[in-house]
Amino acid sequence: MNNIFDRVIDRTGTSSFKWDFRAEMTGIPDILPMWVADMDFAAPEPVINALAQRAAHGVYGYTGHPDSFFQAVSRWFEQVHGWGIEPGSMVVTPGVVPALNMAVRAFTRPGDRIVLQPPVYYPFMWAVENNEREIVYNPLERADDTWRMNLDDLEEKFRAGARMLILCSPHNPVARVWRRRELSELAEVCKRHDVLVVSDEIHADLAMPGFRHYPLESLAPELKQRLITCTAPSKTFNLAGLQVSAIVIPNPGLRKKFAAAMKSAGLGLSNPFGITAAEAAYRHGLEWRNDLIRYIQGNQDYLVAFCREYIPWARPLPLEGTYLAWIDCRDAKLDDETLKKRLREVARVWLDDGPMFGPGGEGFQRMNIACPRATLKKALHRMAAMPLS
Repeated sequence: MNNIFDRVIDRTGTSSFKWDFRAEMTGIPDILPMWVADMDFAAPEPVINALAQRAAHGVYGYTGHPDSFFQAVSRWFEQVHGWGIEPGSMVVTPGVVPALNMAVRAFTRPGDRIVLQPPVYYPFMWAVENNEREIVYNPLERADDTWRMNLDDLEEKFRAGARMLILCSPHNPVARVWRRRELSELAEVCKRHDVLVVSDEIHADLAMPGFRHYPLESLAPELKQRLITCTAPSKTFNLAGLQVSAIVIPNPGLRKKFAAAMKSAGLGLSNPFGITAAEAAYRHGLEWRNDLIRYIQGNQDYLVAFCREYIPWARPLPLEGTYLAWIDCRDAKLDDETLKKRLREVARVWLDDGPMFGPGGEGFQRMNIACPRATLKKALHRMAAMPLS
């Protein structure tokens, strides 16, 4: 029987940001978009069925957040991650990126310093800078084929007055799944300096075989009064366009301030299809998610083997979590702008350029490998045929 993830789905004509706007954004109509982090897989069948049933109702009015939604979220994280979330501690937002911006606005003031750990997901930087706060970098350190946190440097940044850390766990783009010890040590530093931690755990469900994601709150309950955890079904089940996230804020005072920031931005009710899809995914999507992880691991294995044989200048680093391959391209001996231009205009493959992710991203490219194997092969063959000079 064919693997459901091998099915190539034509996404053109669906207003897909990834596929329908590629010519407009790059000027190259047939470029392969392997950059933005949404998958080219259909959502789980129970989600599709639930959406069809909801659509058939015919009335799509203002939609609140039923208890069944919070119960589904709570049950999922208890079952999959051993993390008991109190349903009343959640606030629903239209995505994690809006939640990051809301947290910056609610808990800091213009000019305040916020710590980021680059190379890191670039909307973190936008959330700080667009709200007139100051980025303080605590760069990750290279350690052979992996990356680690520099907690001594982090402590210095807190001593110098930074009062918030935006954590990426699992980390995008370096694909680290932080170990229990690493997170426990981080929590100690944050607790010692009474720092507010905003933990983006949107990739929590996508730890690869042999790795385990630990929700920060589950390891450091003593930090929970200064902790905001961002969760969503969007990466796990390919629901990004439905824009629904559950933000966990145990501290009632912080939750009230966050809700006030939401209200000031005119945000409150949700897309009815987002609520329906999220609840169906969390209740019925576990087997699909497990199959997905195995398929992504297979794509990563194929990527590593192909690059080793045919693209020696591109070396994918170990993928512990996410579906975003972090590829060391420094052996190409090209500056970042030249490599970007050659990949797009000659190979006609659109990746995310390492420098977008801040200090430490130089010489790297990020590739979304959550696609049918045939699409990945097509991209890699184009890259292999690309001359470096």
